[in-house]
Amino acid sequence: MLTILDHPLAAHVITHLRDKTTKPATFRTLAYQISLLLAIEATRRLATEAKTIDTPLEPVTGRVLGPQPLVVVPILRAGLGMVQPFVDIFPDVSVGYIGLERDHETAVARSYYCKLPPLAGRHVFLVDPMLATGGSAVKAIEVVQSHGATDVVLVSIVSSPEGVAEVEKHFPRLPIFTAALDRELNARKYILPGLGDFGDRLYGT
Repeated sequence: MLTILDHPLAAHVITHLRDKTTKPATFRTLAYQISLLLAIEATRRLATEAKTIDTPLEPVTGRVLGPQPLVVVPILRAGLGMVQPFVDIFPDVSVGYIGLERDHETAVARSYYCKLPPLAGRHVFLVDPMLATGGSAVKAIEVVQSHGATDVVLVSIVSSPEGVAEVEKHFPRLPIFTAALDRELNARKYILPGLGDFGDRLYGT
């Protein structure tokens, strides 16, 4: 269930994220902006409920977010760059962490850290800026489901067709939100045209 962000500002931001001359400070700002757009799009279908309030002039019935809380779970380390928009715009959000490291030779993800709040009955948003082979995403989804998550959404900035296909093979009904669906993976399992190593560019390493 793939949704590709369709917004002129998203296209603008993605272009500058791809640019190899973009400095880390600017890259971090752009990462925040695209993650904010993705957070808004990925939460479009959150349930709301009626609430009657008093304006300065008269009572009115509006809509507020429903009682089901949110959890955002970044895949370390690059996913940390996508967390802040969720924290900034949602009043009741918890943050968990999953550490998955990709072996650059085999492209297989290895788990090295997991710290999660209660997930049962909550909206869980897994965030990872690059959906490349899909191996890390599949493993992260398995981890959160093993901890009780039943309502899981995957949010990425740049995705490959191979990565999307891998996630859909294992979880065909799981929603995936991305800002760009790129052409393919190269022999080293990097996304083309991509933007390089997101974590390195985010942190200037």
